[in-house]
Amino acid sequence: MSVKTKIAYVCTACGSVQPKWSGKCPECGAWNEMVEEKVVKRPEKVTAESRREPQPLTAATTKKIERSVTGIEEFDRVLGGGFVNGSVILISGEPGIGKSTIVLQVLEKLKGEKFLYFTGEESEEQIRLRADRLGIRDPRIWVASENNLENILYQMDNHRPAAVVIDSVQTVYSDAYENVPGSVTQVRECAGRLLRKAKELGIIAVFIGHITKDGMIAGPKVLEHLVDTVLYLEGDKQNFYRLLRSMKNRFGSTNEVGIFEMKETGLIPVGNPSHFFLSERREHVAGSAIAVSMEGTRPFLIEVQALVTQTSYGTPQRTANGIDYRRLAMLIAVLEKRAGFPLRTQDVFVNLVGGLKIDETAINLGLVAAMASSFRDIPLDPMSVFIGEVGLVGEVRSVPFIEQRVKEAVKFGYEKIYVPKHNLRLLKSDSDSKIIGVDSINHLLGMAL
Repeated sequence: MSVKTKIAYVCTACGSVQPKWSGKCPECGAWNEMVEEKVVKRPEKVTAESRREPQPLTAATTKKIERSVTGIEEFDRVLGGGFVNGSVILISGEPGIGKSTIVLQVLEKLKGEKFLYFTGEESEEQIRLRADRLGIRDPRIWVASENNLENILYQMDNHRPAAVVIDSVQTVYSDAYENVPGSVTQVRECAGRLLRKAKELGIIAVFIGHITKDGMIAGPKVLEHLVDTVLYLEGDKQNFYRLLRSMKNRFGSTNEVGIFEMKETGLIPVGNPSHFFLSERREHVAGSAIAVSMEGTRPFLIEVQALVTQTSYGTPQRTANGIDYRRLAMLIAVLEKRAGFPLRTQDVFVNLVGGLKIDETAINLGLVAAMASSFRDIPLDPMSVFIGEVGLVGEVRSVPFIEQRVKEAVKFGYEKIYVPKHNLRLLKSDSDSKIIGVDSINHLLGMAL
């Protein structure tokens, strides 16, 4: 069989192959992402036996999905109930965030006779040292410092493991291609062949992936399309919490998140995140408010802190930890324009306790309440909770999952729960907590301060 090699240009953003170079990818529109690659093409023969005829959707057979449960509740929650046999999972995150650690912990909990762990970045001794630190001494886990694709595929055929780990997929290379490991062609082709082998053998495959400086998974975008599940392990390495978030899941919901605490013995699941993030809160202090955030389908309480003080410089400082800086600037402008707070001469610092990063707008009301409390130096009622989105004209807009948010606040004994007025019709108060509907920030501040 003859092999043809030619020069082409591959977009690192979407993985599309183009015959000519251009500054802009014609497929996805990314600028300056075209890199030169040597693409190897082999002629393919399609036989009559390999063709599949289409059939009606109603005639397609279905069967119950078999899952392998790890027993790590937070991990299983994100996967949708555990691993699906024959599935391919990509776990990505910043260097040192705990990707290899959590994978080792998962392998120890999985049921199976043998697991293969291939590492292209560390030696077998380094993996053993990590396992000893985590207290893992499982003879079912076999490790190999190997990043040659052909050797990995041979070992998968030879050992027939229940699960295989590739750490990391960007280091794997194939002798069939002249490109260096980590190039677009190598990552795409190696991942594709590993995926086909895992499906053929019916084993679980876990890819550990690098990320770029922009926080995206390194390599072609097609890598994320190939796999069944994409997980991100997030968090600040200076803090003790980690969030495992599902960005894609063919066998479950993408609205779930797992919360872990990093300790010397590994990542420990946090079953009650609300208590976890409120355990060190100081009451009767100006600038502190409680908001309710939704991570997937799970609500939890989070403390929002604000410090508003007279600026010592010509231009006031604006610092946001855990929320988008532009959202903070917008809320400051709304407070100044709609509520009459002269914040143009004030430094404003906002922090979400625990190092959390939250994008949803339902915590806006808590942010506004905390900043107003700090500016007036008047503590908010420590038994109050604030739920709602704040609009540009100062209105408080309704938010989704209001029942779950309110139930979480009631469970922790909070007595006053401020919610958008339009959400009141969805709530039934059967507790001692007082649910208060507000329609604007002026309405809220008139009652809370």
